Amino acid sequence: MTPTFALLPLCLLGGAALAAPVLDDAVRQRAEELTRTGMHPSIVIAVIDGKDSAVYGFGSAHAGKNIKPGADTVYQIGSVTKTMTALLLADAVVEGKVTLDAPVAAFLPGYTVPAFDGKTISLLDLATHYSSLPRLPDNFTPKDPANPYADYTEAKQRQFLAAYHLPRAPGTKFDYSNIGYAVLGTALAAQAGSSYEALLQKRIAVPLGMRSTSNTPTHGMLARLAPGHLLSGEPTPAWDLNVVAPAGGVYSSARDMVAYLQAYMFKPLRPYALTIKPQRALAPGSETKIGLAWLLEQRQSQSYAWHSGQTGGYTSYAAFTTDGKRGVVVLTNTARDIDALGLSALLPGTPLPPLKKPKTAIELPRAALAEYVGEYPLDKDFTLTVTLGKHGLEAAGTGIGSAALFASAKDAFFFRAIEADLAFTRDAAGKIAGAVLTQGGQDVVLPRKP
Repeated sequence: MTPTFALLPLCLLGGAALAAPVLDDAVRQRAEELTRTGMHPSIVIAVIDGKDSAVYGFGSAHAGKNIKPGADTVYQIGSVTKTMTALLLADAVVEGKVTLDAPVAAFLPGYTVPAFDGKTISLLDLATHYSSLPRLPDNFTPKDPANPYADYTEAKQRQFLAAYHLPRAPGTKFDYSNIGYAVLGTALAAQAGSSYEALLQKRIAVPLGMRSTSNTPTHGMLARLAPGHLLSGEPTPAWDLNVVAPAGGVYSSARDMVAYLQAYMFKPLRPYALTIKPQRALAPGSETKIGLAWLLEQRQSQSYAWHSGQTGGYTSYAAFTTDGKRGVVVLTNTARDIDALGLSALLPGTPLPPLKKPKTAIELPRAALAEYVGEYPLDKDFTLTVTLGKHGLEAAGTGIGSAALFASAKDAFFFRAIEADLAFTRDAAGKIAGAVLTQGGQDVVLPRKP
């Protein structure tokens, strides 16, 4: 009989067992299915109702060992880290050490920070993704695609900022930026005369009793770490984020994340309240606002704050209703989106999308695969390069490691390392003319370089 790990709350926090928050049936069934089918080796869902909380575990934290994931299983939380960096900013504001409109250059001696027609990048611009900095720096050329940020140093960050030309004035448009949050974290640490990790521990982790939260995990944390996995199911190491750690390098556990969210939910101190104060809209006329990192939305007449994260082998989701009544954390050790699962757990009754069936690969002759080899530029900053390796086609984007392509039909391919498809187009003569990259519901047309 196959063991089942999904039905019992593995840890109760902040209340008696009878008060344990119940996980929505649809969410529980979906989590069971995701782990049973191998789409996620393990999933941990923490639910907070008022002052009561419970952690539910699904699957196995270590493949083949039947080790139940629980409240103290450690995962890398990816971009949920940005909410902690934003909280450090809010803390510095409340303490009177910085102001939101202060130029970041004031805290980075030795740096040359780009400006646009005299308009400088402020701390608020960085915290709200309005800095006009790109998602990734243009000198991001990882040596190891499985650990892409490991060799991205502060020196490289400094070089990037000195050479980069802003495409528009800061403060004019939302454009999600990992390097922007790296710069913000660097500035906050410099202002405090500290490392980012030391600041994280002093101002957040230690005061909240978060003993399993760190950018540099202890041996004890590593012993409880659920190993990361690619979409294909292959094991992959946790990322070393180096100078980009303030954008996504933190490891944590469900127990710690419950404590973290409760600090926002129950009569929050001024720094916490400041982070969820709406600062800007994601787009003109958009109902979605952004505070300091936290995205602010409303559904079912309920306002809530949320953020998600993903690294090479992990995905996370954290959210709470702004009335402080309910919160949710979802942690998993596969790089596969779980936002819908998290939202449905936060707001029971929110429909879950149908599960996508795994795609089946077919074999194409090597001579046929050679047709697709080439460069497919989007603009001067990004080119998708398709090559033919020992095991078949591979595609690599500018500054991004290479990933294998699998054929589903002639001219139609998909990735297993990421959730994306690549379809090739032909001209009237039957020659490959371009490609269409589909990811996150968006199509990007890439003409083939002659």
